[in-house]
Amino acid sequence: MLTFLNRIFSKQPAEPADISFKYNEEGYYIHPTNRPTNPKVSLIMPVFNAEKTLRKTIDSVIDQTIGFDEIEFIIIDDKSRDASRSIILDYASAYPNIVPVFFKNNNGSPAKPRNTGIELAHGKYTMFIDSDDWLSPGGIKALYDLLEKTGDPYAIGRTIKVEDNKHVITGEYNSCEYRESINPCSIPHIFQHLGPTARMMRTQFLKDHNCRFPDMKFAEDKQFFIDVITSCPSISTTKDVIYYVNRFKDNKSLVGKTNIFEKTDTNLAVIRHVIQKGLPEEVERMALNRLYEFDCITRLFNRHHFLRSLQKGKYYSKFAEVLETTEGLRYDFTENFFEPWHRVLVDLFKQERYDSIVKLIEWSLKDTTKEMVIREDGLPYYRLPLEEPYEWARINMLAVYKEHIKTEDQYILRVNIYGDYLDKINCFVIRQRDNEMNEHVLPVHHIGENLFEIEMPLDLLAQLNVASHTMFFRYYDYRKLHIKMNTRRIFEYGGKKIDFYTTIGDNFGVIVK
Repeated sequence: MLTFLNRIFSKQPAEPADISFKYNEEGYYIHPTNRPTNPKVSLIMPVFNAEKTLRKTIDSVIDQTIGFDEIEFIIIDDKSRDASRSIILDYASAYPNIVPVFFKNNNGSPAKPRNTGIELAHGKYTMFIDSDDWLSPGGIKALYDLLEKTGDPYAIGRTIKVEDNKHVITGEYNSCEYRESINPCSIPHIFQHLGPTARMMRTQFLKDHNCRFPDMKFAEDKQFFIDVITSCPSISTTKDVIYYVNRFKDNKSLVGKTNIFEKTDTNLAVIRHVIQKGLPEEVERMALNRLYEFDCITRLFNRHHFLRSLQKGKYYSKFAEVLETTEGLRYDFTENFFEPWHRVLVDLFKQERYDSIVKLIEWSLKDTTKEMVIREDGLPYYRLPLEEPYEWARINMLAVYKEHIKTEDQYILRVNIYGDYLDKINCFVIRQRDNEMNEHVLPVHHIGENLFEIEMPLDLLAQLNVASHTMFFRYYDYRKLHIKMNTRRIFEYGGKKIDFYTTIGDNFGVIVK
């Protein structure tokens, strides 16, 4: 057995055992182990040149509270050129439920290794993990218990993206609350985050519905999870932290090496796949909206690489291919855009007003204090840098600071809110910027037509960590509405300096010192 100290401090991998790998007709070798016959969960991990992170990932699985012996850990090495195979064999010699699988040749993406893992899985449920990420100690048990309770084929938990100086909740709509056996499409953003993190599926469900990753360099996980979600009659979600994504600066990935045109080509392949599925119209709208708006508008145009490019014609040609896929749709594909000004971009493109598109993207990326106006209809709008009929674009919700009152024990904030979802405001949140798991939730009082009030106890403010905190309304369960503010208030309480300030984007925040 590997000792605890070896696991933590071992730096140099042992040399591979003298094994002659006999690859099968599928091009891979399964190392013989005493595999568990009836594991609760099969965890599938593709590996490629991961020697720097592999131990931490494997140890996070070994330390699962469900009991490591309940897990079938299928580790699939995609012809690594570093010491990854030696590390895998070291662990497999100590833990018989680790199943090493070695490919003869590299496959170019995680798709085939993951599919191989699905075929080999014996567990009642299947999960995925990448070889540079790690699991929360109770992550597998939380999802396993949830699926055992509900009988659903699919469950999602919370993913934390770990950056050098920050912890960020990813895809918060997936994990903002505990939900049992709901229609997956009752979550409007369900198709917005389609990676393999913090998800557990019934293994037989994947096999019955032939859910497999397509052989693509990029976006293979989008197509896979679209197939999973659209096949699910019901899903469950949890707020429990399941998975940590490694986004340290020194962690490089295949995604970063894929250019925007290759990415758009694979997204086009996913779009065509979704259209060919013949889904119910509302489900198809939701799935395609993510692909059209985020992948083919935001990622293609609303990025600095577009503004810097001297070959913008290549961007326009690629977007013309995107629009070709919309010609047979039963509906206007722009109707469900989350950002109404994206509809303006599509209209400008159809009119070949390319200079106006550049101007619109410059406004989006460079104008940090965009002009917002409440028009005659009482609703909020952006003022765009364009002439009529494109001078205005709707904003779904806008919150504007009105006043504050400091009493002996409270800081009372009053805010005017305009938009479409005033009746969907859930609460007010104070969240630490560099660790989004640290937050305080306060009730919101609707005291006038557009006027809302929040009472913040001074004792609570004094208990906040010494850090910068963002403040926002939460509406529709997980959507965030920041407050536009152009004033400042500083006071001391409980031995701390409380500084309500305006961010670079004119949003309301607080620094505690």
